[in-house]
Amino acid sequence: MPERKVLFIVIDQLRADCITGALAAHVATPNIDALRAEAVTFANHFSVTNPCGPSRASLLTGLYAMNHRSVRNGTPLSAGITNIALEMRKSGYDPLLFGYTDTSHDPRTGHPNDPRLASYEGVLPGFREIVEMCLEQSFPWRAWLKAKGYELPDYSRFYEPVSPDPGRAARPDDPAFYKAEDSDTAFLTTRFIEEMAVRTDQRWFTLLTYIRPHPPLVAPEPYNRMYRGADLPLPDRLPSPADEEAMHPFVRAHRQRPPMEACVKGCDGQIDSRRDEDVQMLRAIYLGLITEVDHHVGRVIRFLKDSGQYDDTLIVLTADHGEMLGDHHMWGKQHVFDPSYRVPLIIRDPHQPQGFGQTVDALTESTDLMPTILDHVGRNAPHMLDGRALTPFLRGETPADWRDAVMMELDFGEPDMPTALQTLQDIPLNAANLAILHERRWKLVHFGADLPPLLFDLESDPHEMKNLAEDPAYAGELLRMTRKLLSHRMRHADRTLSTMKVQAGGVYGYFPD
Repeated sequence: MPERKVLFIVIDQLRADCITGALAAHVATPNIDALRAEAVTFANHFSVTNPCGPSRASLLTGLYAMNHRSVRNGTPLSAGITNIALEMRKSGYDPLLFGYTDTSHDPRTGHPNDPRLASYEGVLPGFREIVEMCLEQSFPWRAWLKAKGYELPDYSRFYEPVSPDPGRAARPDDPAFYKAEDSDTAFLTTRFIEEMAVRTDQRWFTLLTYIRPHPPLVAPEPYNRMYRGADLPLPDRLPSPADEEAMHPFVRAHRQRPPMEACVKGCDGQIDSRRDEDVQMLRAIYLGLITEVDHHVGRVIRFLKDSGQYDDTLIVLTADHGEMLGDHHMWGKQHVFDPSYRVPLIIRDPHQPQGFGQTVDALTESTDLMPTILDHVGRNAPHMLDGRALTPFLRGETPADWRDAVMMELDFGEPDMPTALQTLQDIPLNAANLAILHERRWKLVHFGADLPPLLFDLESDPHEMKNLAEDPAYAGELLRMTRKLLSHRMRHADRTLSTMKVQAGGVYGYFPD
């Protein structure tokens, strides 16, 4: 296997339709678009869970949440689970991290006073952290800003907009206190280029993770007002929040988790989710942050080209999960609707030019990326992974036995402070979860608690506005999807050791590295 480089870019909370859907016509992403022209785009790609910690656990272990069980921010990832960094080390790579993995560490592996157990923003075992860029810490960025002469506010106020007029309160579309060339996105990109500039003669595997466009929604000039809310389409939603909440108890309890007003810091009383102009203002800031990230993705691509590495590097660009952005009168990602789970995926394999510019319509999952990267460097993926390598699609082929549905999951309970739905419905923690089976036409949401299911016909109702689960005319479809979901979960139950057998001659099915 020739020496190969791998760049894995993860953008936090980026919806797919900003790259390959309706909103793409309203946001400028020239650098990502240029990459797509020389890569393969996967138009039906889904994160298998959220929020940040769980989604990255699945992304970096190739496992469903039902198998890795790091199901919420702060839930430990078992030390016994392998991951992409540990597997790449077996192929001689030193995995480098620029950013964060949001890994909550297994408390059984260290002392209770270990600082790693004081934050969910830990580093996945196997990675070597080159630059820390965590949402709740960001010490290197702070030091960088201080060295540039900034008078730093308390970090709790870093992501608040600043009014240019001392006589009025800040508005969400006022700029951040830092300049665009000094933003968190700019800083991380600069550090990546500086560090990688001395590794051009090496093979490497690097994970580069951008916080933006994750809230708090604040952007430096000119991105803060690059787009006008009045020019954007309104969210896809029913006429009123009450109409949405009437759909299901889960929607009623979770519609405002988080409330729109919480997506911006330091603007108390300045915005109201009942005003469309405020909704559109926040959507416009979100799009501005996407254009900012795109600019710096362009810097990364230019660096690879200028250093002669572009045609030696597998580039994978995706997001950890999506964002509701006002659809269904909701914000954030811990919901059941597609904008929470559908994310972009672009892969450029320089050794497979026949796929350049192609768009794949097949249903793919975030669990597929670990086996894809391992396959690229000539390493077999561990047998217990839930994903499959996307390599055939990069060659322009579609496997005859490719999946016809994807599965997503969400744990909506909290062990320390029960959520509203747990309290209202008296749901124990181990039942506060749901599973989604998503075919091209049909989508089922099944709840672990004693709650009714949701069923959507995506062919006639692509924005999931009408629940058909209680309509007797669709009872057969509901049963079929429920049985299919059960079978899927049974086939993908943890099989780390279950395919082995200890016997007189040794362990059958055990193939140590």
